Amino acid sequence: MFKIHKEEIEINGKKISLETGKVARQADGAVIATCGETVVIATAVGAKKVNEGQDYFPLSVNYQEKFYAAGKIPGGYFKREARPTESETLISRLIDRPIRPLFPSGFMNEVQVLPTVLSYDGENHPDILSIIASSAALAISGLPFQGPIGASRVGFKDDKFLLNPSPEELKESKLDLVVAGTKDAVLMVESETSGLSEKIMLDAVKFGHSNFVPIIKAIENLSKKAGKPKWEIEELDHSNIKKQIAKSFEESLRKAFKEVDKKKRSTSISEIDAKCKEMFAEDDNVTENQAMAQLKSLEKDIVRTAILKDKKRIDGRGLADVRKIQCEVGLLPRAHGSALFTRGETQALVVTTLGMSDDEQRLESLDGMQRSNFMLHYNFPPFSVGECGRIGTGRREIGHGKLAWRAINSSLPKKENFPYTLRVVSEITESNGSSSMATVCGTSLSLMDAGVPIKEPVAGIAMGLIKEGDNFSVLSDILGDEDHLGDMDFKVAGTKDGITSLQMDIKITGITFEIMEKALNQAKEGREHILGEMNKAIKSSRKEFSKHTPKMETLKVDKKDIATVIGKGGATIREIVETSGAKVDVKDTGEVTVAAPDEKSRSKAIEIIKSLIAKPEVGKIYKGKVVKIMEFGAFVNFLGKQDGLVHISELAGKRVAKVTDVVKEGDEVSVKVLGFDRGKVKLSIKQAVA
Repeated sequence: MFKIHKEEIEINGKKISLETGKVARQADGAVIATCGETVVIATAVGAKKVNEGQDYFPLSVNYQEKFYAAGKIPGGYFKREARPTESETLISRLIDRPIRPLFPSGFMNEVQVLPTVLSYDGENHPDILSIIASSAALAISGLPFQGPIGASRVGFKDDKFLLNPSPEELKESKLDLVVAGTKDAVLMVESETSGLSEKIMLDAVKFGHSNFVPIIKAIENLSKKAGKPKWEIEELDHSNIKKQIAKSFEESLRKAFKEVDKKKRSTSISEIDAKCKEMFAEDDNVTENQAMAQLKSLEKDIVRTAILKDKKRIDGRGLADVRKIQCEVGLLPRAHGSALFTRGETQALVVTTLGMSDDEQRLESLDGMQRSNFMLHYNFPPFSVGECGRIGTGRREIGHGKLAWRAINSSLPKKENFPYTLRVVSEITESNGSSSMATVCGTSLSLMDAGVPIKEPVAGIAMGLIKEGDNFSVLSDILGDEDHLGDMDFKVAGTKDGITSLQMDIKITGITFEIMEKALNQAKEGREHILGEMNKAIKSSRKEFSKHTPKMETLKVDKKDIATVIGKGGATIREIVETSGAKVDVKDTGEVTVAAPDEKSRSKAIEIIKSLIAKPEVGKIYKGKVVKIMEFGAFVNFLGKQDGLVHISELAGKRVAKVTDVVKEGDEVSVKVLGFDRGKVKLSIKQAVA
């Protein structure tokens, strides 16, 4: 019934198997990849027809984690997997980025790749396995995929690289780097580090690349045995259309691309676009999409030739020059920290808010519930590029925010030394090239303005590449058009001493390590320049918080007293918050953190908590309130919620016939602690008065 084909390979002592022919046989390509007890299925399907009027390649990659893979049931009210989590979105991007450039430029059929985690052992990462499985599914599908690709995760500990480290090993690693590419070149790098040098980062990429080449060979073997016939792609010759367009518009395009101002340049190009459409409107042999594709090809030729031959960029800068930078801090009066970072026509308004541990982000994943006390949210409204458009959080916003998060995370103080929860929001108010790196710079400034004791300021820069044959130029601080028309988007963030995050996407079939080394060294020069400009606004973290920042104080209580502070159903802690106006957070360890914007609220909350957990001392006198009358005496509440009994004989210095002759409920009295009887407190009003 089944025609199963299987390939197995051992990488770093772990067996990886790739199997096809048993499951999802109606997909163009379907591969089950297994490593340890982690199992991923990836499917690839291509539409047989192109939608009418389509002028782009609609590739979609949707990575999914099923909770049953880890033997779990989803939390919350709805007990099924719903919209993609942030982690699933990031891994979808991780898979998409290295496979997208390996489809022919003229291929416009819709392609959908669906990697799904079926089993997870907590030891072998499903993201790397998903890249491998997706590559294998595409390789056998018959789609015009110019792969396959492989992928590795690289760690760094004790001056040694770790290949595909486990989640536990990553906790002790100074590096978490994912690299993917073909046998001959690297296509994608994503990493978080703790300030490693350019040389170590380059060596890590080389290490990862050399170790995934055997995986590519295994996929090629599987493709030879199980691969479907390759799709025939009709390649149309539109050189005559391009010649007509060049004859009419080349001069005006060259003039437009010499315009430094982005808005004026965009207006000029839009006018040329309209004229080009009009030129072929009556021509039945040329579609609008074909004409516009050739116009864009001409634009690409003009910009790239100027850079490669004349070393001239669109805005007149040298290849390694960074645009003018302006930094400001403390813009928003009520914010705990704020900064405005402007680099050319790219601008980020970044705001920091300090909260308590109950503000931490809770994340449910296959590894269980996790908490994060550092959040970085990136917003890209359409007005930042002078357009109308939809507002929302898409893959781009999540990806750019996480990139900036990785760049900053290693410079933050440890939670035990700085108990605040941090939320940073980056509002992109202008954009013309690398708003994610502007977010890194703005975040660093905003955190320092808020008084967060970061280790060192962090800056980021985006590098570009123009490559034709063996001739290439590396560009520092790329513009939006240089990114769009170039061959590489290479983002590097770090301190003056080392790299904290690196992300690279290649739009061609790969680059050499020589180009990578040049880009890293050129990025270091640019990063140091940007840090110098940032230092003009603020050099280090402020010693004082904003007057609006909640001030924290932590008390240590006995674990037995936790229930007393919280109260039944949280009633006591709610009463403390309502009475004092402070926020109170109680941990299982017995740490009670009180935060309030003013000293009065904080002191009141602390006073109430101390009275709740205070232990009565024999011989000491306390103020209390009569809460219950009995025939044999009165119960008095003192020390917060502590009750004690005043026997009728201890009410007064004379014989008392009836308790209510001396006290009644609600009376405030002074009581002296006489001792304890089987855990109950014995009190005396008579001796307190005496």
